[in-house]
Amino acid sequence: MADENKPVQPSAPPTGANPAATPQHRPVPGGDAPATAAAAAATGATATTPAPAAAGAHAVKPAAPRPPAAPIPDLAGKTTNVASVGGAAAAKPAAAKAATRDPDDTSPLLTRRAWLGLAWGAFSAASAAALAATGRFMFPNVLNEPPQQFKVGFPNEYGMGVDERWKEKYGVWIVRTAEDIEQHASGFYALSVTCTHLGCTPNYLSAENKFKCPCHGSGFRITGVNFEGPAPRPLERVRVVLAEDGQILVDKSRHFQRELGQWTDPEAFLKA
Repeated sequence: MADENKPVQPSAPPTGANPAATPQHRPVPGGDAPATAAAAAATGATATTPAPAAAGAHAVKPAAPRPPAAPIPDLAGKTTNVASVGGAAAAKPAAAKAATRDPDDTSPLLTRRAWLGLAWGAFSAASAAALAATGRFMFPNVLNEPPQQFKVGFPNEYGMGVDERWKEKYGVWIVRTAEDIEQHASGFYALSVTCTHLGCTPNYLSAENKFKCPCHGSGFRITGVNFEGPAPRPLERVRVVLAEDGQILVDKSRHFQRELGQWTDPEAFLKA
């Protein structure tokens, strides 16, 4: 029969049990272990959740602060690749340049800003051209035609025959003859260089002593009378008089036609 007065020894914990997971066997200063376990069960805490550690030997130490990151070395002027720090920095400008486009700008040639600049430039040029044309319309057209009246020199400066020095500038031939077919006197007359067929300019052929039209073959004698080709009438004479200073004055504003009997007019021939 056991001794009732002998104290009962507590049972040892199971082999392999974690003392930290059985807080009821850990004496907590200032408190009751069974009461702590009951409070944890009432709040829904699991049996494996450790109780807050009291200040003492079992308190968790705070983590040590991490050392600061090492500064990035200066790799300017050195050969790097994209994987290195310098290579990644060198690749940033290209990426920044590509990022200047708008997200919806998909033009393969120019950016949207470039297209807008080109459009505004074309519009400005067209507006300037239209404005210039409008300004030009405000001023009348001026034709630089040779004067109708002009002096061709003194009579003693001409020899017998046809003088062509005023053909290109004024469109007349000055002819000096010993006897005119109409006036029957020696002197000067001025022939227009316009063919009476279709308005071409005949050439003077000194070897044949005649005027020949290169367009349709009309021929005129030195007097201006037509004799071959389709020309229907002689060349026209223009007014020729002596100016106050003694020079020969030619006036193309007045024409004389032989078929109308106008070659006999005193101003159609200058006697000399």
